[in-house]
Amino acid sequence: MASIILTGGGTAGHIIPNIALLSRLKTKFDKIVYIGSENGMEKDLIKNYPFVSYIPITTVKLVRKFTLKNLKIPFLLLKGIKQANKIIKELKPAIIFSKGGFVSVPVVLAGKKNKVPIVSHESDFSLGLANKITKNKVNCICTTFPQTADMLKNGVYVGSPVRDELFKVNKNAVKAKLNIHTTKPILTIIGGSAGSKTFNDIIWKNIDKLLEKFFIIHITGKNKLNKNISKNDYIQIEYTNNIEEIYAIADFAITRGGSNVIWELAALCIPMIIIPLSKKISRGDQIQNALYFEKMGYALTLFEEELNIENLLIKLDELKAKENIFKSNLKKLDASKGLDKIFNLICNYSNTENCPNSNLKITVTN
Repeated sequence: MASIILTGGGTAGHIIPNIALLSRLKTKFDKIVYIGSENGMEKDLIKNYPFVSYIPITTVKLVRKFTLKNLKIPFLLLKGIKQANKIIKELKPAIIFSKGGFVSVPVVLAGKKNKVPIVSHESDFSLGLANKITKNKVNCICTTFPQTADMLKNGVYVGSPVRDELFKVNKNAVKAKLNIHTTKPILTIIGGSAGSKTFNDIIWKNIDKLLEKFFIIHITGKNKLNKNISKNDYIQIEYTNNIEEIYAIADFAITRGGSNVIWELAALCIPMIIIPLSKKISRGDQIQNALYFEKMGYALTLFEEELNIENLLIKLDELKAKENIFKSNLKKLDASKGLDKIFNLICNYSNTENCPNSNLKITVTN
């Protein structure tokens, strides 16, 4: 047996894939260490896995506008690298797996310095900043989208690390738990890990129109429940650690363009409308994700600038009309294999005994 370091944080998209790997990793590694930030959500999430040791380091995040805070970046980054370097020297891991996010940069740089094999993963169609910085420091970058791998000399297309738990839920048990008795299709609305004010406002303002055709499960975001709205066929949930239960009973979904969620919905063959974050408040990655899904016939896209109740109802009617087409396309996609492929690569690069066979391993000479 050997040890492995996992890193990644800042948003759920940089953490959940690491968690999805844990059940497999503990069969091959006798020590699993997660390097994260002092106060990030990764610290709270990893507490649920007592067999994983959590070690925080100093982290730094680039603010994408002029601010004096960015002047601290070189000094904080150097401090984080020194901390990660000390951990790596003491642990002597067989491999590092990085899921990106600002916390991963010092870990990958220290790992490269110590000649530790490193596998990283990029969820989005284009590389996030952390993976852009470290792409030449890792042995390979696993990608969720095939075109992303084509743009990288060390890219390997594997798909999304979809969690096993998604496929183990009893649909009838969830309906009984939530006291759902309806003949309407169930529409799940997911505004991302922090919720979406844009989604919430348009749903609440037009709830009666939407309820004419759907039973709605609305994930509002933490502390964002609207206590003034109580309707039949409408359930508000501010946050859930068991999103797989909500997926299990969903006939349709409205979601942001975050890679993890859209690929989980795809793996479960749930037709969806993707409303990506605007470039005004993001780097445009969700737009790229959404356009790819629409081009491939996996989803419909509605841009936030065009979001109003009239356009939303038109898209929902189209989604219902093309339900079988979307389900057929998503079934052919078979988006459930990414986790196994990533695990195989981790085992192969770490030279772990009895690792699964894989023809995905590549060698990077830089």
